[in-house]
Amino acid sequence: MLRKLILILSVFYSFHAAAQQNENNVSDSVKSLSEIVITATRTERKLGNVAVPVTIISQKQIQQAGSLRLRDILQETTGLFLTSGFGAGVQMQGLNPDYTLILIDGEPLIGRTAGVLDLNRIAIGNIQKIEIVKGPSSSLYGSEAMAGVINIITDHSRKKQLSSSLRYGFGNPDKGWASPWGSNTFKQSDFNLNAGTYWKKLSLKYAGNAFYNDAITTRPFSIERQPQPVNRITNQLQLAYTFNEKAKLDLTVRNAYDYIKKELAVTNNGNISSSYGREINNDWNFNPFFTYRFNQKLKSALRVYHTRFNGSEKLRFREKPDSIYYDAFSQRFYRAENQTDLSFKKVTLTAGAGYIIDEATSTRYDNSSSVKQNKIVYGFLQNEWMPVEKVTIIAGIRYDNNQLFASAFSPKLAIRYSVHPKLKFNASVGRGFKAPDFRQLYLNFTNVAAGGYSVFGSVDAVKIITQLQQRGEISELLSDYALLNNLTPEYSTGFNFNIHYQPLKTVAVKLNVFRNDIDNLIETRQVATRTNGSQIFSYVNVKKAYTQGLDAEISWNIIKNLTLNGGYQLLFTADKEELERIKSGKESVRDANNISRTLLRSEYIGLPNRSRHMANLKLTYENGERFFATIRSIYRSRWAISNTSGNSVYDVNDEFAKGFVLINISAGKELKHGFRLQAGMDNVFNYQDKNFLPNLQGRVLYTSITYNFLNNKKK
Repeated sequence: MLRKLILILSVFYSFHAAAQQNENNVSDSVKSLSEIVITATRTERKLGNVAVPVTIISQKQIQQAGSLRLRDILQETTGLFLTSGFGAGVQMQGLNPDYTLILIDGEPLIGRTAGVLDLNRIAIGNIQKIEIVKGPSSSLYGSEAMAGVINIITDHSRKKQLSSSLRYGFGNPDKGWASPWGSNTFKQSDFNLNAGTYWKKLSLKYAGNAFYNDAITTRPFSIERQPQPVNRITNQLQLAYTFNEKAKLDLTVRNAYDYIKKELAVTNNGNISSSYGREINNDWNFNPFFTYRFNQKLKSALRVYHTRFNGSEKLRFREKPDSIYYDAFSQRFYRAENQTDLSFKKVTLTAGAGYIIDEATSTRYDNSSSVKQNKIVYGFLQNEWMPVEKVTIIAGIRYDNNQLFASAFSPKLAIRYSVHPKLKFNASVGRGFKAPDFRQLYLNFTNVAAGGYSVFGSVDAVKIITQLQQRGEISELLSDYALLNNLTPEYSTGFNFNIHYQPLKTVAVKLNVFRNDIDNLIETRQVATRTNGSQIFSYVNVKKAYTQGLDAEISWNIIKNLTLNGGYQLLFTADKEELERIKSGKESVRDANNISRTLLRSEYIGLPNRSRHMANLKLTYENGERFFATIRSIYRSRWAISNTSGNSVYDVNDEFAKGFVLINISAGKELKHGFRLQAGMDNVFNYQDKNFLPNLQGRVLYTSITYNFLNNKKK
């Protein structure tokens, strides 16, 4: 690891030397240090004064990439790994998607499947910016923020606006350079409408998005199509009323609707079964937000938030037309919260308290007719102190009283030290916790549409498996079976050390070293096998695990109009208990000849579904606001998918998804009369992995046009 770190620093030095001639130019990355951020401290702060690792994705970056959904943007961000199972989830600092809190305007999104909040649900047409906080944030945001927070901030600007955009794209993975009318060609279309107006005290904004993605057959002679054809409609209405200089009321209503056409083909014990049907998801958010400023030092805000998510899937089997599979899930989330900020000359105190009701019902739960409910009372306190101009110290703590589990404290300490204007150090340490969710506790599900595997929640897993064993339906019980009775909350301690170095006006370098130690990590594991060969899964606590590594980023304004941005992550993970077993020679593996031998430490690859190396690179050319062009690349090294080596750990003999490189390009030009044209190509080299990345459709060519109705004068 030290050698790799030295290599990275040497690369940074080479950039430093090469940029000596361009000191008079200022990159966007450098300028962004003065940008206001909210998520890191829940108060408005300049990015350069924040003591924790924060990444900002601006509206301009989103527009230049030509992206359609949130996942498209995040996959090009340093340190974020996009998962593909159960929708597109995001992995941060080596922790699974359910450890990252996803917010829209500071409020959480719900409706996770297998712990994954599908980022494809989120349209980006009205996003002002995205703030990403890496590292434990439970001291402010609670249990889902062990890995970090992604806050999607929509456009709340007070201005008259009326604009629309239309994007059309197509591709054919079989032929590569296909026309939009060829065989096995998929099509994409995306339409956005943004409108806004204001009066003396009242402002009103509307944002609408309609998205359609066709699909193609992924394998010869198969009816199955990936990704599934989808129609998505998103509507958001924002109302703001300013009573006077002190009081303001904001109201946001959002609805997202998905209709997904399903075509499935499953091989089970040599028999192929096919099914067809649909999946419908409906997401509602209602958020009134009242702010009152008593004076320049004291401000208070009351937020009332209600959201609900309804999802259902209905399939009919072609071999048995009368056989119908139906699955439904509903979640309701209520929260009331007050936050008060008190500012002095060198101290800012932030205090808050709230009450949460979280409810869910599902056909997959042990008793589908009952409502599962959890109630949480919480409070948090944060002190931000600047003893001298160069130093900021943040100390915070949160207390959660969880109805289903024991109460928990989540403290955090962060320090920022500006050695001089070109060099800053940040260090933070935080404690977080995550309680088992409804799925992990109550799930009772057998997927007859996808091979017949079963997943049982920890509450009833032992009872159900025992009953199956008594009926002679279990062929093998795995060692993890005995661990199912008592699923407990997870606790983590996370550390981040960040360096921001700006050797020149044109060059900015960031390096962040992180470590997360997790106690009682909750993982999905196979616990038994049926006599028909189908697998049974449940949830177990891994006593001790860790993730550690580093993120490195560089921004270099090469010449006046040309900027290079790059990032790299090195990641190591491990189950500490398994690591000790390997070191003591107690773990074995079967070779190609099915002969057992001792597993070597060098063969252990850590936790599954994680890439050791990830990198991104972007070259941007801008001629003012008239023209831009970008070339963007993404690299992911291989990652373990399934355990095939006959032991309980993942090693070099297991099945891996291959590493890959994706290249995306885009260009756009501002025209007269309010028009803007853009064209691009995603996945230039048509990379595909139909087994492990079925949602990667191959090369996509697209073009888009945007028209601003209120900016139609000749330029």
